[in-house]
Amino acid sequence: MVTAAARHILVENEQECENIKKQIEEGADFAEMAKEHSQCPSGQEGGALGEFTPGQMVKEFDDVVFNEETDKVHGPIKTQFGFHLIEITKRS
Repeated sequence: MVTAAARHILVENEQECENIKKQIEEGADFAEMAKEHSQCPSGQEGGALGEFTPGQMVKEFDDVVFNEETDKVHGPIKTQFGFHLIEITKRS
């Protein structure tokens, strides 16, 4: 079975998500940005979600994590929870 590990930053709106992504692309630390901005409890862990399998996350999240490039920040991705930046840290 395929597994993946990822970290994310969850915010309310797309503009805020874009602003955070730009800061990360300019050198800001993903984990620090998650601690500062993420509305998900995982933000306090630098956005780390641990390891999971397909179907454990919402579809929009799974589509990115199990199909896109690892070690790159993807997003904004809209889900029922808000807007995410997702970094896939491992997939096997």
